[in-house]
Amino acid sequence: MTPLIIDTDPGIDDAFAIALAAGSPEVDLLAVTTVFGNVALSHTTANALRLLELCGRSDVPVAAGAERPLVHPTIHRASTVHGDDGLSGAADTLPTATHDVDGRHAVELMADLLRQATEPVTIAPIGPLTNVALLLALHPELKPKIGRIVAMGGGAKGGNTTAAAEFNIWSDPEAAHRVLAEEDVPTVLVPLDLTHRCAVDAAWLDRLAAGGRVAQGLNALTPFYRATYRRILGVDGMVLHDAIALAEAISPGILRTTPYPVEVDCSHGPSRGATIIDRRATAHSTRRLVDVALDADTAQLGEFVLSRIVDQGR
Repeated sequence: MTPLIIDTDPGIDDAFAIALAAGSPEVDLLAVTTVFGNVALSHTTANALRLLELCGRSDVPVAAGAERPLVHPTIHRASTVHGDDGLSGAADTLPTATHDVDGRHAVELMADLLRQATEPVTIAPIGPLTNVALLLALHPELKPKIGRIVAMGGGAKGGNTTAAAEFNIWSDPEAAHRVLAEEDVPTVLVPLDLTHRCAVDAAWLDRLAAGGRVAQGLNALTPFYRATYRRILGVDGMVLHDAIALAEAISPGILRTTPYPVEVDCSHGPSRGATIIDRRATAHSTRRLVDVALDADTAQLGEFVLSRIVDQGR
């Protein structure tokens, strides 16, 4: 099994990502760490605890991390997409957590787990990259213990929070620039360009609703999110951004990637938070490369995610 740490800001799509990991025998879920993002840190941490309880994984430690970006305060939350509590206003429908938050900061929990690891650990940041940037800055000696970073974020052709920037990257561009452009840990970036192509439809969601306890618990969280994406997509369905990244963390190669140099705009103009993915043939000679996921068998991917969730708790 691949040792896995999820760094997250739940979030509806984060909820599906956590459930996907919990139902996948290929990974050993070492911890879930939380970060500000879709909603405030207090909500993302409480949501992570409840989601693990839903999945029967109260054994997995949860540690709270950064409550704000590295440098500049963020002015935006995603409550218009995820609801004020991050889970469509339905967080209270999830079981009450039976375990407490780990007393360590998220970065220190990750560092302790990396020190103890006997195999390379995959880290899957599916929220702002603040915690991971801090980990790499404070504990550079632990970088050889990281097998891969598989991050959801960015967009080759624009964003969803501004015309230029995707939410996770926009929330802390300085942290994202460090992780994507300055560090040397093998990294996969899963951008909006692919996650939107992997949107699930009403038939997929009907199968989810007919599933076991975990699937039904997730389905109860979706109405607000689903209605938002009905307006965005023009059809009845929704986008599982973070679960697409987790699929790659669990099953390497399920997404088709190409190595490109990636930079993040940290200016304060209209392109702040934009990911600049340099696809020129001459761009690869001296710069750090990130494996950018821009293609996949979308039908296979949808089945992969659903199959790992639908029977949990039957």
